[in-house]
Amino acid sequence: MKLWGGRFEQGPAELFEQFSGSLDFDRKLLEADIIGSKAFASALTRVGIYTAEERDKVHRAFDQIIEESKAGDIFAGADDEDIHTFVIRKLGEKAGPLADKIHTGRSRNEQVATDFRLWTRTEIRSVQHLLTDLMAALVDFAKREPDALLPGYTHLRRAQPVLWAHYLLAYFEMFARDWERFDDCYRRTDVLPLGSGALAGSGFPFDRQAMADELGFSRLSANSLDSVSDRDFAMDFLYASSVAMLHLSRLCEDWILYSSEEFGFIDMGDEVTSGSSLMPQKKNPDACELIRGKSGRVTGNLLSLMMTVKGLPLAYNRDLQEDKEPVFDAAAHLSGSLAVMKLTVDTAAVHPDRMEAAADESWVSATALAEALSRKGVPFHRAHQIVGALVLESVRTGKKPQDWTTEQLQAVAPEFDDEARELLTARRALGNHVVPGGTASASVRNALDEAAKRLEQMQRTE
Repeated sequence: MKLWGGRFEQGPAELFEQFSGSLDFDRKLLEADIIGSKAFASALTRVGIYTAEERDKVHRAFDQIIEESKAGDIFAGADDEDIHTFVIRKLGEKAGPLADKIHTGRSRNEQVATDFRLWTRTEIRSVQHLLTDLMAALVDFAKREPDALLPGYTHLRRAQPVLWAHYLLAYFEMFARDWERFDDCYRRTDVLPLGSGALAGSGFPFDRQAMADELGFSRLSANSLDSVSDRDFAMDFLYASSVAMLHLSRLCEDWILYSSEEFGFIDMGDEVTSGSSLMPQKKNPDACELIRGKSGRVTGNLLSLMMTVKGLPLAYNRDLQEDKEPVFDAAAHLSGSLAVMKLTVDTAAVHPDRMEAAADESWVSATALAEALSRKGVPFHRAHQIVGALVLESVRTGKKPQDWTTEQLQAVAPEFDDEARELLTARRALGNHVVPGGTASASVRNALDEAAKRLEQMQRTE
């Protein structure tokens, strides 16, 4: 069946029907379409198109379609133009002529906009739940290894010592921002377009607020032209998804490096790694590599939709049929990546001894040493030069920081003393960073407590 046709002397070519059909992907909107249509049936009752008895019959028919979809492949053999025609056809099989009235005063333009927002709203909450699951796994990992120390890096060069927990909390902060971005996206998605008609507003006096209340929307769209053609919420979703995937990709890149023989800081579980078909010794970080790769696909979806809406005249255009596949694809890959990353975190183990040894054998304590000299009255520029000279002498002579005695340090610069000798260990230098947000043990303990509280608050919102 079609929702149009009276204007045409003959039907579309089969080739065009195949080209323009969307049921193969917009079937994901089945439940959203039915929920929206039930609310619209209620609205039709309020304006006298359905009786209360007819509305109830239509509602029962819609519920039966949902049950059938849960019981098996409801789409087997379906050749409908899109999900909307499919649902009306199924409604006709169960409610008879009442199905012919369901589209009274409603355009597919507003219908698809409503369906898409309903689906996206649900997906946002699902993604937020996966984000908090991953954030909780990071906090748990941090609590399992509260004293583990590793060299922090800038330019992929050892820079200053940090606690492993502090490192994990850095990613907690990234994913917390992702959660907030999705929450903001939810707010902009939570707008009801139904009642906008094709572009000019409905010709029936529908109670739009009643429809919004039934569907759980917090606001009504303010302009019918805008509401049927607005896909900002979908681009917001794709942008938030892209940034989240970039954060996942950065974490994966770290762990691919940290689990290599060259670093040896962490081991990833057998559950998320694989071997080689040729080399028996290999344990490859496949989960992290796949997530890193999928980040490109998700960000590509954002660009795809941006190019689709670029230059579209108001109001609705058929180009907007291309809005759903990028969002559906991004949502699937983001959700899968978040779930697999949580499993990767849950099954990973660190080697604290190797991490701390890597920190101790390098000069990650150099900044703390220069700052200690400054606290004793040495101008920082001079302190920086003194410590730089010490590092240079160590490189020339092959000495590690712990190889230096106080007497040898003073031979380099008389400003050095016993305290300076103690600061040559990474763990001692760690305590130099006591400010809120720093990596000293007390600061990190406070940050972990605060992260747990924030996480609990986020979980209450989902």
